[in-house]
Amino acid sequence: MPRHEPAPAAATAEPCPVARSLNAIGDRWSLLIVRDAFDGLRRFGDFQRNLGVARNILADRLRRLVDAGILQTQPASDGSAYQEYVLTPRGETLFPVVLALRQWGEQHLFGRGERHSVLLEKGTGKPVPFMAPRARDGSVLAPDATEVKKVA
Repeated sequence: MPRHEPAPAAATAEPCPVARSLNAIGDRWSLLIVRDAFDGLRRFGDFQRNLGVARNILADRLRRLVDAGILQTQPASDGSAYQEYVLTPRGETLFPVVLALRQWGEQHLFGRGERHSVLLEKGTGKPVPFMAPRARDGSVLAPDATEVKKVA
């Protein structure tokens, strides 16, 4: 899939897309901030209260996410002097990543009947269906049916 925006200046010369992605969003706090942004959180204090993260760490991760083009700041929607952090179009494309982590955790990290949050479709109120990569013919794509073409 072609990039629609130029890579942020902080991108390294790393030829692996997974490694480069982890450089941008690969720590616990960054991914949880993105998760909370999808849940509608926008203000520093709301992120801090919800995550329980130290203020200096939160400030650093928010700055990094802004620098990576994942979040942007804007004046508070209520007209106050605060600023809000909102997902950019690039940040919104992280939804499948967050969904895949959620679904993997639901499958492998909870015991049978153990309670956990559930992601629902707003229109139907039903749980979001399991996401799986698909081959061109629509069948589920297994890892052994793929290969990575390395850069020379």
